[in-house]
Amino acid sequence: MGKKQGDGNEDHISGQANKPLSLPPHALSYRAVSNEIGANTQDGLTAAEAKSRLEEQGRNELDDGPGVQPVKILLRQVANAMMLVLIMAMAVSFGISSYIEGGVIAAVIILNIIVGFFQEFNAEKTMDSLRSLSSPTAAAVRDGKTEIVPTAEIVPGDMVELKTGDTVPADIRLLEAVNFETDEALLTGESLPVQKDAEATFDADTGPGDRLNVAFSSSTITKGRARGIVFATGMKTEIGSIAAALRATGKKTRPVKRKPDGSAKPHRYAEAWGLTTADFIGHFLGVNVGTPLQRKLSKLAILLFGIAVVCAIIVLGANEFSNKTEVIIYAVATGLSMIPACLIVVLTITMAAGTKRMVQRNVIVRRLDSLEALGAVTDICSDKTGTLTQGKMVAKRAWIPSKGIYSVGTSTDPFNPTTGDLSHDCLPPSEVEAKSENTVQGTSGTPYKELLKDNTYLEDYLNVASLANLAHVHETGEGWKARGDPTEIAIQVFVSRFNWNRDRLTKEESWSQVAEFPFDSDVKKMSVIFEKKDTNKKMVFTKGAVERIVGSCDLVRWEEGSGPIEMTEELRNRILENMEALAAQGLRVLALASKEYSGQTGGSDVEYDRGDIENDLTFQGLIGLYDPPRVESAGAVKQCHQAGISVHMLTGDHPGTARAIASQVGIIPSSSKAVAKDVADAMVMTASAFDKLSEEEIDGLPVLPLVIARCSPDTKVRMIEALHRRKCFAAMTGDGVNDSPSLKRADVGIAMGQAGSDVAKDASDIVLTDDNFASILNAVEEGRRMFDNIQKFVLHLLSENIAQACTLLIGLAFKDSSGLSVFPLSPVEVLWVIMITSGMPDMGLGVEAAASDIMARPPQSLKKGVFTIEVMIDMLVYGLWMATLCLTAFSLILFGFGDGDLGSNCNDSYSEECETVFRARATTFVCLTWFALFLAWEMVNTRRSFFRMQPGSKRYFTQWMYDVWRNQFLFWAVIAGFVTVFPTLYIPVINHVVFKHEGISWEWGVVFIEAVLFFGGVEAWKWAKRIFFRRRAKKHVGQGHDLESKVFEKYMDVGNALSEEQVVQEPKKKL
Repeated sequence: MGKKQGDGNEDHISGQANKPLSLPPHALSYRAVSNEIGANTQDGLTAAEAKSRLEEQGRNELDDGPGVQPVKILLRQVANAMMLVLIMAMAVSFGISSYIEGGVIAAVIILNIIVGFFQEFNAEKTMDSLRSLSSPTAAAVRDGKTEIVPTAEIVPGDMVELKTGDTVPADIRLLEAVNFETDEALLTGESLPVQKDAEATFDADTGPGDRLNVAFSSSTITKGRARGIVFATGMKTEIGSIAAALRATGKKTRPVKRKPDGSAKPHRYAEAWGLTTADFIGHFLGVNVGTPLQRKLSKLAILLFGIAVVCAIIVLGANEFSNKTEVIIYAVATGLSMIPACLIVVLTITMAAGTKRMVQRNVIVRRLDSLEALGAVTDICSDKTGTLTQGKMVAKRAWIPSKGIYSVGTSTDPFNPTTGDLSHDCLPPSEVEAKSENTVQGTSGTPYKELLKDNTYLEDYLNVASLANLAHVHETGEGWKARGDPTEIAIQVFVSRFNWNRDRLTKEESWSQVAEFPFDSDVKKMSVIFEKKDTNKKMVFTKGAVERIVGSCDLVRWEEGSGPIEMTEELRNRILENMEALAAQGLRVLALASKEYSGQTGGSDVEYDRGDIENDLTFQGLIGLYDPPRVESAGAVKQCHQAGISVHMLTGDHPGTARAIASQVGIIPSSSKAVAKDVADAMVMTASAFDKLSEEEIDGLPVLPLVIARCSPDTKVRMIEALHRRKCFAAMTGDGVNDSPSLKRADVGIAMGQAGSDVAKDASDIVLTDDNFASILNAVEEGRRMFDNIQKFVLHLLSENIAQACTLLIGLAFKDSSGLSVFPLSPVEVLWVIMITSGMPDMGLGVEAAASDIMARPPQSLKKGVFTIEVMIDMLVYGLWMATLCLTAFSLILFGFGDGDLGSNCNDSYSEECETVFRARATTFVCLTWFALFLAWEMVNTRRSFFRMQPGSKRYFTQWMYDVWRNQFLFWAVIAGFVTVFPTLYIPVINHVVFKHEGISWEWGVVFIEAVLFFGGVEAWKWAKRIFFRRRAKKHVGQGHDLESKVFEKYMDVGNALSEEQVVQEPKKKL
């Protein structure tokens, strides 16, 4: 979609645009920059123009190296512990002149390298593309709308909006800067934030640190907001000139510990060299790189290597440490049978495929560790606005104490202020709500001019709503468009219904902004100071959380026709009652206030005391905003409950609003009548009540709250810590700068891709591209599916290893006339089974679809990991059953149907007396190959029958055919392995000389009977497991309860305990 910029910076002048302007942008006014660069300061670039510039000037990326490197990937295939074992085995084979076996091992090595290279190359390309998806985004205005655009697609001329927490996407000439400061330490080394001034211009030779009208790429916004025009991207930015320094990688050697004077004793050098060597060996073996699961499986591979050595020694010992070639090569083959050569490669490919699937489900994985963690999540702490709800705010009610309620009728377009009737009712919300929400009396469908006529109360209210607001709502030829925060857009649309739009007030009514105090999650207020130029009257306009605003007001205009009166506790309580009435309707309620300002104003050198400015206010009224729940939220919450995951809502909204939405989506019981009041209080708490509790008191709570309202960033951190103390595994959503601590503290930090700040994204493990709660469930399901699949292929691989090792070791008991063991499987047969039945089928298991009941199980335990008791027992059962059947087949052909003559020298070459041994060996080889392949199909579901994986299906006898065809990668891997057996049996020379076996005829009957027995044994074991787990589930879970009763059972138990306590205490009171 556009070329990547190269390093062509030789002729580029510091501070200039991609295409040089008449002067550097910092030396020009923003209007001149806009004109020269071809920008539109109202509607931004068109999509077509942005695409054209992207193709012409390249992507906005630093030249960060070669990307996916095939040579390094190839080296990784060769230089790893598993491949080293195979290379050693090959060397031993050639060293003892076993050229056939050595050649087969060489073929296995080459095949593993080729398959591993292409699969890992594709995986690296996938991960590289995902890294670009998870890179920072920018809010660019295009076609009159604010769009979230990947930073790499920002082009010169784009108008970009910047806010606290964002990373500046390119070098930007500012058009507007309000209390705007950036951290430029990465560029200039200056530790303190730099305050910017959009109106200033500077000399052309001014250094980067003094260009106060420019926001530099990669700097972080620490305060305020701004808007500007991009003039330089990619390697043409200031940061591009030092990109080489940013790309410098850390040293791979451990530093020497030195004394304060810089000297070091010799043993410190030895210590550093030793640690560096240990790091290299650990990296080579894979035990100190990769995700926790990758490291764990690398350690398992080392353990299995040790077991392989022991197995080889046993083979040599059983043959009195004979130096005969066939004994040594058999010992090597026995050792190789325990080595899962493809384990780490399959794991890497499975994870890469999983991350790609997640992108399709609106989830971007930033850290691979989180893939393993997602399946273990027991609690999800989610925000409300935009995550559980649609994030499309509509202002439904406005209450002015002296006038009553102004309501907005149904509107099909949330941005269009001309649709939806206005109505007025003189009653306060508490009385209207008590009668009925739909019985709003008084004027209905009244023109706004009539409502404004001689109505200074409404005008003052609208001034606050319009000017304490950063959103822009305007009409274009394509209809009404808006940009800004959804809450502020909704309020701006409301005031626009009265023709009180911010743009009109600032242009036609001569209101001019003097200062701005952005919303802060601690004070929960946002304020501006405006001056009316024609009267020189300065006003403070404030909006925010009702409790905070009411607490900051000392005056209120309560009665029509009278002036402001003192705000008493009684009036505060009545305001809060009306707020509760609006919140009970599911509305998010904000309060508006104002006061005249007489303090000093001026340039950037004037310091304001925010505490004084936002105090002694006059209360103007309330506004109720409706943000409907997402259609899919209730279903997603229900699925979480079915999956054993508790959902907590942590929101900044009022408790009444939070309770209403939580009830609608199923986070708390739908009927509060079934729950005692004290239990309901335990379910829903305010942040102030929760924060007052000590850690001991929180730990003493019978249950943690499901809803915390008026939540602050510190409250989120305390909630995560409380969950951790209860041994819960928590996921936390966040979007703001202040959410970073909780996102880092959570086991899985989830950032919002659309509304989230870049700081929050950097602190997160995964990013939701659609900011949708249901996507969290998608991530959990994918995490569980991946964990399941890893368990399946590990179980398949190790069961096969156990079967091979047991067959080979127990087979040592078969001795010929010379006292040497007659091997039930030849070395080449062993290598062939390893090559054909493990790699490709296990990759097929790695991409298997999720089981139908995957979200009906409790969360996985990361403490147990992949190797649960069930998996380890399954491993032994399947491995021993396969070994038993293989040895039975060998014995039947040799002793049951043959004469029992083990011949002489049958491990080395074919002869007449070895005919029976070779046929028995061929039968065992076919059985083991088919069992290993069929086991891969059985592992698709480790508990359900292979023939009834879909219990609800009506295809009683044919469903298994559809199931095996569904995963076509696995299907063709099994079929390929199935078919390759035949050439090895019947092609002359290959059968006798290479594989040391003979083509079989009537022995196929034994093979088919053993295949039936194999399926019978595995199915019987699965049936026994189903009976066991079904009985255990009945014992632990009561019958006859619906899902809601089960989910909230512990809260009911709390209520019952409290009720019993009250019953005991009642008689005492009477006495």
